[in-house]
Amino acid sequence: MNMKKFTTIFAIAAMALASHADAQTAGINPADLNTSVRPGDDFYEYAGGGWMKANPLKPEFSSYGVFDDLAEKNRTQLRDLFLDLAKTEHAKGTVGQKVSDLYKMAMDSDRLNAEGSAPVKADLAEIAAFKKTELTAFVAKQHLSMANPFFGIGVETDLKNSDYNAVWMSGGTMGLPDRDYYLNTDADSKKVQEAYKAMLVKMFMLYGYKKKDAQRAVKTIYDMEYKFAEAKMSRAEARDYTKLYNKRTVEQLQADYPAINWREYFDLMGLKNLDWVILEQPKVMEVANNFMATLTEQQMRDYMSGLIIKASANYLSDEIGETTFDFYGRTLSGQQERKARWKRALGVPNGLLGEAVGELYVNKYFAGDSKEKMLKLIGNLRKSLAAHIAGLTWMSDSTKVNALVKLNAFTVKIGYPDKWRDYSGLNVDPEATLYDNIKAASVYETRRNLDKWGKPVDKEEWGMTPQTVNAYYNPTTNEICFPAAILQAPFFDANADDATNYGAIGVVIGHEMTHGFDDQGRNFDNEGNMRDWWSEKDAAQFKDAAEKLAAQFDAIVVVKDQHANGHLTLGENIADQGGLTIAFDALCKTQQFSEGKLIDGFTPAQRFFLSYGRIWAENMTDEAIFQQTKSDPHSIGRNRVNATLRNVESFYKAFDVKPDNKMWLNPEDRAIIW
Repeated sequence: MNMKKFTTIFAIAAMALASHADAQTAGINPADLNTSVRPGDDFYEYAGGGWMKANPLKPEFSSYGVFDDLAEKNRTQLRDLFLDLAKTEHAKGTVGQKVSDLYKMAMDSDRLNAEGSAPVKADLAEIAAFKKTELTAFVAKQHLSMANPFFGIGVETDLKNSDYNAVWMSGGTMGLPDRDYYLNTDADSKKVQEAYKAMLVKMFMLYGYKKKDAQRAVKTIYDMEYKFAEAKMSRAEARDYTKLYNKRTVEQLQADYPAINWREYFDLMGLKNLDWVILEQPKVMEVANNFMATLTEQQMRDYMSGLIIKASANYLSDEIGETTFDFYGRTLSGQQERKARWKRALGVPNGLLGEAVGELYVNKYFAGDSKEKMLKLIGNLRKSLAAHIAGLTWMSDSTKVNALVKLNAFTVKIGYPDKWRDYSGLNVDPEATLYDNIKAASVYETRRNLDKWGKPVDKEEWGMTPQTVNAYYNPTTNEICFPAAILQAPFFDANADDATNYGAIGVVIGHEMTHGFDDQGRNFDNEGNMRDWWSEKDAAQFKDAAEKLAAQFDAIVVVKDQHANGHLTLGENIADQGGLTIAFDALCKTQQFSEGKLIDGFTPAQRFFLSYGRIWAENMTDEAIFQQTKSDPHSIGRNRVNATLRNVESFYKAFDVKPDNKMWLNPEDRAIIW
């Protein structure tokens, strides 16, 4: 949707892309390994090299791995669901009607190609008639619909009062993935910048602009985005919530950013009597205010038209979609072909009616007994983490007590919500264009979000749909969540041995638990409030160890001369290490581990680490590696395995790693946190 909402959810992985490998067999598949490599030299290649060789990148993908393999299976299941729905006539207003019609409209290439950019003409004409005297009302109308000119708002939990929904504001709009794409001056960056401008010029022309007018509009847009990029914090810096938590009264907003009438704006957004907001980045808002005050009417029209053009591109003709793909897919990611239409079409109902689709998915595909087995695993992992906390030599007793209280207060969500979201207020009209239906859904979702303001936080609400192959920890609700889609092989396999499951879903569980105590999560207490519950000495020792870990990742070259960003990925790297440590300790208490029997020549300890290494196997283009390194808090798979395991003592013992191995780190150089 169009809201720029602040989110505190920490996921196990970046959102999955598609792949199409064969399903994994139960347990460890020997064919996935590359035993020509010593495990102590490159465990990533040793554990997953066979899988990567058997699954080279196809033109449709810029990246795919084991996570994506499961996501592709889910796509096939969803398509079957949608095709089954299409066989039945559904009463208007039912979920079946809405899902079926959205999928059919997204699949109707003949209609979309015939319409071209026509569905957006009315919106562009309205922008063309815009006058600066109506700025406040016009910005509010845009914010309720498809675009976020100048700034965005959304309702999310107040970090210092986790029971309360507050209004958050963020300034700036950018079309490139990260501020560095604008600010870097090397040759490759300049090529990307010029390609981005060229794509925008072509897009404007496809929407009816003459070339000269398109070039004028793109200059305005790029110059504005560059100024926003200059003012933005780096992604690593923006991980510090205290820097993002800036309370401002409406009167302060009016005094500091007077270009629009804030009271009128909030009233139009349905936020009457709003007293204060939380402003994420005041410096960026200063830039936005300056633009609102100084841009000419024509510049504003060009800027806002560009936002609508970019927001609508994926819901129109193939020519328009291919133009954006040529830049965002080929140039930025190295992807050579667009996904098949049916896969793109799935994303429409799945994105707009996520929980409704999730309910259908769960009813058909989710085995309910997984919940009970997961609860047992989670209980074992919780005991393991509690023992680790209690045994820490660097943490004082008072901080340990607070940590254990927080751990014991974790809420666990497994499979699917107990209460499904109601979509009865969303109308899907098959006679209208796909774009008009998308716009209506955007308004609906924006209103639904803004309606939360001032109300208690619904702690039963889920941050992911059940059909998402992922998991998360949310510090403001102190919850860990494991959607149905990840509770299947190779992550969770009822037919596999304990070591395989503990090395996969066990580490995922431990990863999410550890997020509660990483460099961000540790700043929240057991009730989800941002509060410092650490002693000064304990916090300093934690930061020292965290900086040591960040420095290890900073030193790694990921592609060309681009280094990993150890501070951007710090929370995920801490969670990976913690997940491995506590999952392995939990495995040590199982019957399989105590018996120590070999399976396919591997001990339980070795199978644990092989399972972990396998789930991060992935092939990526150089462009995708660069983009993930710049814009994603998750390290690439190779570093999640090799760089993390270098700090895990049980890995050294399992594979007899010696100083002559490439992955060896001297004990004093290892960064050990949890």
